[in-house]
Amino acid sequence: MSRVLRVLGIWFPLAVTVTALCGLIYLTAQQVLRMGANDPQIQMAEDAASSLDSGEVLKAVVPQEQVELSRSLAPFVVIYDRSGKPVAGSGMLDGQLPDYPLGALEAAKNSGENRVTWQPQPGVRIASVVVPYQDGAVMAGRNMREVESNIDQVGTLVVAGWLASLAATLIAAAVASLIPR
Repeated sequence: MSRVLRVLGIWFPLAVTVTALCGLIYLTAQQVLRMGANDPQIQMAEDAASSLDSGEVLKAVVPQEQVELSRSLAPFVVIYDRSGKPVAGSGMLDGQLPDYPLGALEAAKNSGENRVTWQPQPGVRIASVVVPYQDGAVMAGRNMREVESNIDQVGTLVVAGWLASLAATLIAAAVASLIPR
């Protein structure tokens, strides 16, 4: 029994360290993937807001290709008026311009930009960026389906690495327990 306790005494700090490091690896990878999900939308929202502030008409700013945001991975733009009603856009939800949370639009107005993971309906998550302009706000977004799939894959790999590392450190602790004090 004392040998088992000695192995556990050696292994436990290693297991805690491995667990903490694997958690840190997952958290870092998840955040990098999530932040990267905003990449085309930041540029799209900023450019559209700047164009509208410079006097461009809505039709010239909004991409012509319609995107069904519940199915497509393509980025889209929706323009909202000062009251938060959609007035133009390339992103459609069930064939209509989607309503957007008023609090998120207001936060963009107060801070100059707002980045939100938005769920307009169950099973549809959108990485969205909102930038205000003089007559309202521009929201650019895209479906997160592929990003979330990648995050799940990273999670699976980290769990596999964690379990392998726990097994390897347990074996190393068992070997180390054979060394005389």
